[in-house]
Amino acid sequence: MMRSFLFHGLLLFILVPFSSAQLVPVENRILFQIQQFLEYPPVLQGWNNWTNFCYLPQTSSLVITCSGNHITELAIVGNKKSASESLKSSTPQALSGKFSIDSFFTVLTKLSSLKKLSLVSLGLWGPLPAKISRLHSLEVLNISSNFIVGEIPSSIVNFKNLKSLVLARNLFNGSVPDLKVLKTLEELDLSDNHLGPKFPSIGNNNNLVILNLSNNLLRSEIPDGLKKYTHLQILDFSSNKLVGPMPSFLFSLPAIQSISTAKNQLSGALPSSVSCSNKLKFVDVSSNFLVGKLPACLGSSSRNRTVINIWNCLSSTSTKYQHPHTFCEKQAIAVKPPSRTHDDEKKQSTVKLGVVLGLIAGIVIVIGAIGLLIFFVVKKVTRNRVQGYKNDSFAFEKNSTLSKAADGGNARRTMRMVSLGLPPYHVFTLEEMEEATNNFDPTNLVGEGSQGQLYRGWLRDGSVVLVKCLKLKQKHSPQILQQHMEMISKLRHRHLVSVLGHCVVTYQDHPNTASTVFIVLENVVNGSLKDHLSDWRKRDVLKWPQRMGITMGIAKGIQYLHTGGVTGNDIKLENVLLDETLTARIGSYNISLPPKVGSESPLAGPDHFTSAKEAEKEDIYQLGIILLEVIIGRPVNSQSETEDLKLQVETALAESPSKLRDLTDPCIRGTFAYDSLKTTVQIAINCLEKEPSRRPSVEDVLWHMQYSIQVQEGATNSGNLSGNLSGKLSGKISGNLNNKFY
Repeated sequence: MMRSFLFHGLLLFILVPFSSAQLVPVENRILFQIQQFLEYPPVLQGWNNWTNFCYLPQTSSLVITCSGNHITELAIVGNKKSASESLKSSTPQALSGKFSIDSFFTVLTKLSSLKKLSLVSLGLWGPLPAKISRLHSLEVLNISSNFIVGEIPSSIVNFKNLKSLVLARNLFNGSVPDLKVLKTLEELDLSDNHLGPKFPSIGNNNNLVILNLSNNLLRSEIPDGLKKYTHLQILDFSSNKLVGPMPSFLFSLPAIQSISTAKNQLSGALPSSVSCSNKLKFVDVSSNFLVGKLPACLGSSSRNRTVINIWNCLSSTSTKYQHPHTFCEKQAIAVKPPSRTHDDEKKQSTVKLGVVLGLIAGIVIVIGAIGLLIFFVVKKVTRNRVQGYKNDSFAFEKNSTLSKAADGGNARRTMRMVSLGLPPYHVFTLEEMEEATNNFDPTNLVGEGSQGQLYRGWLRDGSVVLVKCLKLKQKHSPQILQQHMEMISKLRHRHLVSVLGHCVVTYQDHPNTASTVFIVLENVVNGSLKDHLSDWRKRDVLKWPQRMGITMGIAKGIQYLHTGGVTGNDIKLENVLLDETLTARIGSYNISLPPKVGSESPLAGPDHFTSAKEAEKEDIYQLGIILLEVIIGRPVNSQSETEDLKLQVETALAESPSKLRDLTDPCIRGTFAYDSLKTTVQIAINCLEKEPSRRPSVEDVLWHMQYSIQVQEGATNSGNLSGNLSGKLSGKISGNLNNKFY
């Protein structure tokens, strides 16, 4: 028996391939270092000095494959939520502040034989280091569902054998590197980031099977080059800002199985002659600006094919879930990309010439004259653009007016209504409110304040909403409340959290007296501006261009409210919400009820201002505080702190560029043009004037912010960002900016 045991033991030893049974010692140590860097996630906690990594059983969370005593595949899937998912979680999802992504990849890239690398849901944060290209043999790279920020490094194109690149559900921003050289790429998934506005350059890659660019900030036409992708099976461009016609060739790609271009700004009609691939099983073109009739292969008669086409302006389907034809016509004009004219190029070259001359010492008088000339030219062009944006961004509705404000001093004004693709305003029943909130289940309670409770709810179409429950303290007639809610229903704008509907509940024993109002609001899921400035990881995503876009959006929202006589709004960081594209949405604005029934508003507090003009200037003051906060990168907590900060930036502005730069949030340094920053600081200072009459109007603020953005764009295009100051020319322009406010 002993002899038999020894024989079988020897046989087993001989049959074990010794060459792959033991890693080289250095790679063994690297795996333990990775375990430490990742802060001992549950999937790696069983490792010890006796672990034979090459023989660990493969699971859905861990795969280690060895060849020739080296690791060729490493896949680790953790249990941490991605950046977008973590907003709904109260527990930290990213790795701790001790984590260094640069050090992590310095160690990881020593596994030089890796062909497949997957690091999913591990809480990795920080910019992806360019040194990742040291893994020159990679065929599969998946670092999805983490907190990776910044631009995708250009060194990614060095992976000549790469077949699958998955960077989904991170915080990448900016343009995608030119991927034309990745000839072997079969899967590209960059979804759920902040990439754009340029469409990625992928080249004529005939091997591509899966292309997912959904939930980004792409704003361009869909390129014709995609017609060469004969092996493409799955295409998803949904939830971007793609414009232009819907390319008909997509439906006839020979291998295509699934197409989604939903929630974009695609326009025009599809030709009736469009043919569809026999393999095409799913199409979603909903929430665009498409008109006309769908081709036969996408119509209701198409068999074994799911087609979603709601919220367009199509005539060949049920009009219940389609917009009127005029809606799509107006919106298609509004989002049409502006074409560059010869005059535009001439003006831009003039600005660049002025900047160059500004750097030449000894010609101060000539520079000043050119600077003034450029300022007035830019001023005229920008004023036209501001007026143009008013017409392009709004669809006029002649019969839409608001009643007089509480003090009776405002005349009825025509409101400019923005169509946002939202469902029509709806008057809900109490039963629908109870169904949406699961009978106001405490687990759906989002918050509670002096005015009532705020619940998360789900409508019958599956959309997520917020339901504000307002207990009325005074007697209100249902008729008056109905008129009041009708006014609120007209406030729809891309920079406001819009009201989708309401429900008025009356007392059973007094049916002519309302007891409760339920307000159904849009659910903006990306958190508030305060959340983003308070969390350093989120703050790092908000570079100077993003912050300028956000503050411009706030100003546009304020202008829209002021146009309708809605003033005295609660404009604070916590009341400015950001959607998935970082678009600012004002979530608290004030409409007072008529004096006969009290002064409460379902959306904001009582109107305590003596006049509408005073209330307008208070909104401007609050905007000035927000401008300060986005510049320094943190919330301001008191009136005295606001005054101190104003004094500091005023002093720094007068003394030197370096001192002003030192006051800015470190996260934005290197991303702003100094003239853009200086203009914004001057706007904030003027908004924070103690004397309300000296504060600028919201139109003046918009004009100067548009100028600031234009300067930023010019500097970005020329590579002349933070630290390269334009000296005397910028001083000349600054002096004129100061005078323009008054």
